[in-house]
Amino acid sequence: MTNHCFIGFKIYLHMSNYHIKGLEEYFNVYRKSIDKPEEFWGDIAEEHFVWRKKWDKVLSWDFTKPEIKWFENAKLNITENCIDRHLLTKGNQTAILFEPNDPTEKAEHITYHQLHERVNRMANVLKSQGVEKGDRVCVYLPMIPELAITVLACARIGAVHSVVFAGFSSSALASRIIDCDAKVVITSDGSYRGAKTIDLKGIVDEALNSCSGVKTVLVAKRINSDIAMKDGRDKWLQPLLDDASTDCEPEIMDAEDPLFILYTSGSTGKPKGMVHTTGGYMVYSAYTFKNVFQYEQGDVYWCTADIGWITGHSYIVYGPLANGATTVMFEGVPNHPDYSRFWEIVEKHKVNQFYTAPTAIRALAKEDLVFVDKHDLTSLKVLGTVGEPINEEAWHWYNDNIGKKNSPIVDTWWQTETGGIMISPIPFATPTIPTFATLPLPGIQPALMDENANEINGNSVEGRLCIKYPWPSIARTIWGDHQRYKDTYFSAYENMYFTGDGARRDAVGYYRITGRVDDVIIVSGHNLGTAPIEDAINEHPAVAESAIVGFPHDIKGNALYGYVTLKETGETRVHDNLRKEINQLITEHIGPIAKLDKIQFTVGLPKTRSGKIMRRILRKVASNELDNLGDISTLLNPEVVEKIIEERL
Repeated sequence: MTNHCFIGFKIYLHMSNYHIKGLEEYFNVYRKSIDKPEEFWGDIAEEHFVWRKKWDKVLSWDFTKPEIKWFENAKLNITENCIDRHLLTKGNQTAILFEPNDPTEKAEHITYHQLHERVNRMANVLKSQGVEKGDRVCVYLPMIPELAITVLACARIGAVHSVVFAGFSSSALASRIIDCDAKVVITSDGSYRGAKTIDLKGIVDEALNSCSGVKTVLVAKRINSDIAMKDGRDKWLQPLLDDASTDCEPEIMDAEDPLFILYTSGSTGKPKGMVHTTGGYMVYSAYTFKNVFQYEQGDVYWCTADIGWITGHSYIVYGPLANGATTVMFEGVPNHPDYSRFWEIVEKHKVNQFYTAPTAIRALAKEDLVFVDKHDLTSLKVLGTVGEPINEEAWHWYNDNIGKKNSPIVDTWWQTETGGIMISPIPFATPTIPTFATLPLPGIQPALMDENANEINGNSVEGRLCIKYPWPSIARTIWGDHQRYKDTYFSAYENMYFTGDGARRDAVGYYRITGRVDDVIIVSGHNLGTAPIEDAINEHPAVAESAIVGFPHDIKGNALYGYVTLKETGETRVHDNLRKEINQLITEHIGPIAKLDKIQFTVGLPKTRSGKIMRRILRKVASNELDNLGDISTLLNPEVVEKIIEERL
């Protein structure tokens, strides 16, 4: 490895700005980050990361355009920060600890040296297939090491990775491939999910029937199934890796060059391809990882998310590796072969930090405590939750039975668009309260806004959550549609980023997220836009129109309730069959994660005189909140509401 990688790199392992250790220190650091944000982030970036060229300016921004640039004109490669710089001191340390779906299959420890070689081989394979700097590569892989390695290999050569969660349908996959104009798709012959196998290659083949731009499909072997390979397009990955060199010079990137595109559901229209750039994302994901999880050298950290989501990008791959951590990749599910799987892995690998979704906690809390109690969880130091606010009952179960009241819970609030955690306790510094995300992290300036777009000052207040000032990992645009980026995030409130969430600020200034205020529903931690689901339902030949709302669910947090009006009121088909067909359509268009728990067939939908569906009323009916429907007399068809209430499921 050449020495020029280390120009300007200094090590300050315990400098207070980087690793916050107590509440007083948090307030001091936070104050500096707000008073002198450019100096604050400039110091952190200079003292903790490898740059090939220093920036000309820390930050320039204009939310009215919107245009945000961090570390302007700086040059770097993020993989030098995540891999190369650790080789001299941590080369033989485990970088990625792969825990397979089948507990009888041996876990794989990939050291930083091995990761370096495997990433370089993969990078050279991509180059041999014609992938160049700026090209988009679609990654549709299960949670196996090849997924993390491919992501890093793309970053090594300056290609833009677009990971699609391997639970999405062929239609959803195709729309993402087309939107980002990917030239290469990387997948596997299939995947394991608990006791099931999934034909990923078949899903890719179906998707590519409508994607003419893809010239190459690289296929990793995982389940060793017999699959069709298309001549001239499909290639087995392993022989190419075997022939590839372990040397690959990193492509030197500008701090503002795109690193990845990750799609998130919109409240209307097609999914939004959020673009994250290289320098700021690296700095913020690494900084937040270090502080929110209080990672120390030698710890074993485990985030149970899938790399197909932003949580996996920031807190399985980039944040941990930039800190030289050992990060666990888990292929399986929490209930296979039984409900002790998570705790068996914690004991087996002596996991110190554990980060999962409230949905998983609620599901595990319903099972007998024998699944927990038979395992030694004393290695745990920090517990985390992500994806949605955790409810109080689940918080206490997690605290009492998993953390044994010794491991603080970090209830983290953030989004695909933010790139990193925004509001969260810092363990052993911030006193926690169940259901509260507590305080903003350094550099984050939240504001609560009222319905008239005025900021609500003081405490014990509630409003719509906005952010006043840019942070390094904010998404820079929506791929191919900057106007939509502006309209979605910067048009509701002048000179502010609007999160789409509501929040409450209590008497001491702690924040509690109260949920989405738009037509996005969080189900099992996944943001699901209602419009694409309704579009899928409305393709059924028997359906006239539909409306989707969320309702409370013991495990998922929210589940989906569909109100469906049929074209023929005398539709002869059995309703249960129609329900199955509708959910099958949703599975085909989006994926099984978007299936409806309840489908009510209605004579009509409540509408305003201008024709707008009143989802607010439908939400209350679905949630059985019938005492507070508000004035329905002004509706075009108030009699429909009574009929819907009468026939509710």
